[in-house]
Amino acid sequence: MFYLVIDILGTIAFAISGVLVALDKKLDPFGVFIVAFVTAVGGGTLRDLLLGNTPVTWLLQPIYLYTILITVVLAIIFRKQLKYLRTSLFMFDTIGIGLYTLAGVEKGLDANLIPVMCVVIGTITACFGGVIRDILCNEIPVIFRKEVYATACIIGAASYFLLLKLPIKPTYIQVICILVVITVRLLAVKFKIALPTIYHSIATDDTKE
Repeated sequence: MFYLVIDILGTIAFAISGVLVALDKKLDPFGVFIVAFVTAVGGGTLRDLLLGNTPVTWLLQPIYLYTILITVVLAIIFRKQLKYLRTSLFMFDTIGIGLYTLAGVEKGLDANLIPVMCVVIGTITACFGGVIRDILCNEIPVIFRKEVYATACIIGAASYFLLLKLPIKPTYIQVICILVVITVRLLAVKFKIALPTIYHSIATDDTKE
């Protein structure tokens, strides 16, 4: 039950982030729904395919489709209120990757994967819905920039397995995993922490030549 709640909350968060991006691109209602839909289920679909879980989860459980549809309608109705929150897209996206990282890790454990592969599955689940969203909206996906995005998911997923070694209740470990992803992402943005770039050195070398 807890896993389903986490998955639904992640679906809502990512659907809203998809709606906000689609509205910025001035897509029609169908386009808004499609972008929200692939954002919400894209990572989970890829995860299920990699794990051989077919039909994929959202085909077997209509609650995901209904959740996305209701979320899209409400987000469009209250789009003005959402746009007043300047950081709304960032926050919903950050919450989404936190929730979906845990969901992916749990799916990996259910498939009896080793911890490293569970971290990979958690990161894929969290990030690739956003990748598809950005590609459809003609943007460079955040995961391919120098921002701390996938790194936050990796740290959060890794913390899950470190905490398993401590005498902590599983539910607390799950919540902490989510909070670690969200906190790392927020701190990285607040203090402008980014991954190192290779392009400055390349430009310098070219100048020397």
